[in-house]
Amino acid sequence: MSRHHHTRSAASYEVKVLTLPRTTSRGDVRRLLTEEAEYGKWELARLCLYVGGHRKVWLRRKIIRVSSTL
Repeated sequence: MSRHHHTRSAASYEVKVLTLPRTTSRGDVRRLLTEEAEYGKWELARLCLYVGGHRKVWLRRKIIRVSSTL
């Protein structure tokens, strides 16, 4: 029986997409993203600013897989 060991495991991410109206100020966007990072451990993956002024934000965080010790 052979066992394969990977030196690097592929990270799995959970993704959350937020759509923010054009009325949201840059300061409010910054505050929201800071809170998501500090309290939810989310990181900014992508941000798009659309012609109408609304923003779409993709946040991601690593999924921690706990392996059984039994």
